[in-house]
Amino acid sequence: MKKNLVLTLSGVLVVAAAAGTWWWSGAKTRGTAQGGAAVEAGAGKSGTGGTGAGAPALVTLAAAKKQDVPVTVQVNGSVVSLNSVDLRPQVTNTVREVHVKEGQFVKAGQLLFTLDDRPDQANLAKAKAQQQRDEAMLADLERQYKRSQDLVSQNFIAKSAADATLSQLEAQRAAVAADRAAVQSAQVALGYATLRAPIAGRIGAVNIYPGTLVQPSLSLVTITQLDPIAVSFPVPEGKLQDLLAAARSHTPVEAVVAGRKEPLKGALSFVDNTVDPLIGTVRAKAVFDNADQSLWPGQFVETRVTVRTINDATVLPASALMMLADGVSVYVVDADKKAARRKVESLYTFGTQVVVRGVEPGEQVVIEGKQNVRPGGKVRLDTPAQPQRPGDAAPGPGSAASVAPSNASIVAERERT
Repeated sequence: MKKNLVLTLSGVLVVAAAAGTWWWSGAKTRGTAQGGAAVEAGAGKSGTGGTGAGAPALVTLAAAKKQDVPVTVQVNGSVVSLNSVDLRPQVTNTVREVHVKEGQFVKAGQLLFTLDDRPDQANLAKAKAQQQRDEAMLADLERQYKRSQDLVSQNFIAKSAADATLSQLEAQRAAVAADRAAVQSAQVALGYATLRAPIAGRIGAVNIYPGTLVQPSLSLVTITQLDPIAVSFPVPEGKLQDLLAAARSHTPVEAVVAGRKEPLKGALSFVDNTVDPLIGTVRAKAVFDNADQSLWPGQFVETRVTVRTINDATVLPASALMMLADGVSVYVVDADKKAARRKVESLYTFGTQVVVRGVEPGEQVVIEGKQNVRPGGKVRLDTPAQPQRPGDAAPGPGSAASVAPSNASIVAERERT
């Protein structure tokens, strides 16, 4: 009897559990359906009162300008000397005296070194003595030939004797001419004993001292011209024709030197006759006055040269350009605030500006917010809020901001009621 009672109670409990499960699942399904309908209704309300895809895009505009734009080539260059001489002796000799110090500025023709010239002095004296001897013999032969002519005219001697005297005279004249050449050669050799500056410039390191034996293969000193001086710089071959025209008019060139506020002014003087095929540049050179030694040979400087000027160019901010698959375009906005995409041609970029063809001066172009603009769609201008200045006062107790209640206070009041 107890066993049957237990079985009956167990069955009732199972049936009750199944009924509860069924009721709970049904209620959850109904709640989900109701929630979805509410969401759809809310979405419908939002779509009705919200902003759709056709809303004007928020953009920033800029006006195209008309101006003259100089086409400037700005590259790095190196300072080179217009003249640099490596001074070497022409004979093997011993240095007798050094007349300059390293780092000294010298003038053209200034004495730098003196070599031992005693052998050359002796050779010159010997050549002069030989010349004097031969000149004395020449004078004697000239007198003999004159007497022989008088004797021939009086038939005292044969004409052949006078001819023999004439041949001796001519030979002696040749000997005197050779002596004069020997004297000149000795003077040239003596001149090798003194070394003078061939150009004006600055002396480099001097490692020669009195008593040093020097040879033609040994460099005594290097003289470098510093004023005027040149700057050599490469120019892309695409600017070659403009560069050649600028060189004919000696276009000004600027060199920016570190540590100086103002750039140095020079003039374009030379364009190389070949283009480097490896890097596609042509070498140019500009000459600068360098009295204060602002430029030094081997120094790297930044050079700027204006090769031509684009007159009446249309200029836009470079941020207005869009690089698309079909070319370069911009969005142009008309008076009705409608945007139209227009293809343009970029001619020259300088800084943050670009010279274009295809836009008229005064037209408005989009520079920010281009990703939200559609061709033919309307736009609205982005007017950034004015930042609060440090002197502006905070709202007082009587201002509108202080009178308006906050959302938190309204909610609290509703809860209390």
